[in-house]
Amino acid sequence: MTDVPGIFAENVFNEQTMRKKLDEHTYTAFREAIETGNPLDVAVANTVADAMKDWAIEKGCTHYTHWFQPMTGVTAEKHDSFLTPAQSGKVIMEFSGKELIKGEPDASSFPSGGIRATFEARGYTAWDPTSYAFVKGNTLCIPTAFMAYTGDVLDKKTPLLRSMDRINHEAVRILRLFGREDVTRVDATVGPEQEYFLIDRRLFDRRKDLKYTGRTLFGARPPKGQQMDDHYFGAIKDRVADFMAELDEELWKLGVYAKTEHNEVAPAQHELAPVFTTVNIAADHNQLTMELMKRIAQKHHMACLLHEKPFKGVNGSGKHNNWSLSSNTGENLLKPGKKPEENTQFLLFLAAVIKGVDEYQDLLRLSVATAGNDHRLGGDEAPPAIISMFLGDDLEAVVDAIVKKEDYESQGKVMIETGAESLPAIRKDTTDRNRTSPFAFTGNKFEFRSLGSSLNISCPNMILNTIVADELKSFADELESKKNVEAAARRLIRKTFKEHKRIIFNGDGYADEWEAEAQKRKLLNLRSTPEALATYTDEKNVALFERNHVLTKKEIEARQEILLENYIKIINLEALTMLDMAKKDIFPAVSKYTAALASAVTSKKAVSPAVRTDAEEKLLEKLSSLLCAFSDKIDELEGELPEAKEYKDDVLGSARFYCDTVFDTMEELRAISDEMEMSTDAKFWPYPSYGELLFSVH
Repeated sequence: MTDVPGIFAENVFNEQTMRKKLDEHTYTAFREAIETGNPLDVAVANTVADAMKDWAIEKGCTHYTHWFQPMTGVTAEKHDSFLTPAQSGKVIMEFSGKELIKGEPDASSFPSGGIRATFEARGYTAWDPTSYAFVKGNTLCIPTAFMAYTGDVLDKKTPLLRSMDRINHEAVRILRLFGREDVTRVDATVGPEQEYFLIDRRLFDRRKDLKYTGRTLFGARPPKGQQMDDHYFGAIKDRVADFMAELDEELWKLGVYAKTEHNEVAPAQHELAPVFTTVNIAADHNQLTMELMKRIAQKHHMACLLHEKPFKGVNGSGKHNNWSLSSNTGENLLKPGKKPEENTQFLLFLAAVIKGVDEYQDLLRLSVATAGNDHRLGGDEAPPAIISMFLGDDLEAVVDAIVKKEDYESQGKVMIETGAESLPAIRKDTTDRNRTSPFAFTGNKFEFRSLGSSLNISCPNMILNTIVADELKSFADELESKKNVEAAARRLIRKTFKEHKRIIFNGDGYADEWEAEAQKRKLLNLRSTPEALATYTDEKNVALFERNHVLTKKEIEARQEILLENYIKIINLEALTMLDMAKKDIFPAVSKYTAALASAVTSKKAVSPAVRTDAEEKLLEKLSSLLCAFSDKIDELEGELPEAKEYKDDVLGSARFYCDTVFDTMEELRAISDEMEMSTDAKFWPYPSYGELLFSVH
């Protein structure tokens, strides 16, 4: 039996380890530097680095790396050994404070959106002391920020840290208005639920599309999918349980609060949910979680798929981002309390969130915009592209009462009777769960459900932190000069609710009526990634980031270009993979089968002209017609790819062409192939079917 408390965070240089390895003076100086944001004294840094090195060597480490998160969407690391030459040809193991604090990886080979040219190679990594160093294999990993030689940001961590500073500062200002002198810090906290698929590795290796793109580009629906609702929360299969057990153990060793695991809705789909933690640590932990999922799946002869929609026709995978605000005194600032209608502090924070989400719908939408997520949004329990907020009946009634200046009558405790003497009555929650809502209040937090499963959570949370901090600042600016803060705050709350109530929607986000209603409310409906990313550089968005010192205009423009280029590259790669599969495997397979059918017809007629071959001839005619259409569509797709190159100086135009033209042709090519698969002898079909893939892990 695993000793969870004993192994938890054993591979992390955390507070407990630091207290053991550092003298009291060094530890105190280190903590003060983190809490104040002041630079770490060189002598202190050297002592910390030496202790960190000794601890890592005790763990079997020979190398260290500055572990960072460039704009590729995955993590990066360059390993250096602790080895230092000594006299007489010997070596010693050294690690200095300078090496701990700063590294110099090549910046030109990472996406920079034009910030760095290939010949301008130098870049810097800077230690993030708020996220603990950890051991992975034989390497000490030091979480760091990453920037260009010019000082421009090239990673996902730095803007997140900046946004955390902003929301801390403005939230504390608000709390001071309510006499909360005990609060010195407010952090955004997050618990990202991670969905994923597990399939047999042997079958994965036989699918070019899964290997190259992470999703199936062809594949007819199997007779059984998720329609029986028998996989969700079902008994976990032995192979999956073994995988989950090892994953939990490795995550616990790294201090990741892995808590809940279960089967998800689609066959072969599963979920892992951690306990809440500070948002930058949650982001680091989630990147580690995805990395470990893939690595451990291989050990168990499986492949872990983190694509948002690896299989057409069944649920895709999201990453539900549960976001809240917590003070250093342990208070959840989004907890309504027993009487939310009287809790002015809570209502003011709620008003800031509502106003921010309404004014910056476009930013929240683009924060989750990827080629993979475009497949997922709008169905199968994924929210639509239209950003709205779900508050639940009780809290919406509070908002309505405030707007209308009416008294709110709480229902109080509502109990659900089970009808069985042996079962207790159940206290009903004040809010339901709306799976079609992009941004849902769930009791003491907001669940941002639009994130795709492969996404780095830093960008959505950076944007969420920034927009809420900006609204809190405007509130604090207005209220700090008021003598009666309580009364002024109540007026401000009512005004905010009244002006931004359009963003609140508790109904079915999939209903056609909602799209029409959203249009009437003048809410944005940015259906595709290019549509969403086009808004990144809008004047109001640039102004938001610049006045909060989170991103400069140059950094925003670079991010927009990087994300658009990434979208283009993904669709292009998928198109090339489709062409490869279609021309080399699918077309020859169906051609061979039709030849076999034709031969069968000829053979039967040779035996006896009276023998009926209607069925074979009908199928032969159908497949031959489909094969011709398939060939024509291959030619059409091949012709469109060179056309896309004409947009070389217009990255947004190129992305739109891939979205509106290339992708549509890919879908048409797939539809023909999937119809042929349904009529082709399985012995001739070149790839494992959906049925095999989805039900391969026993």
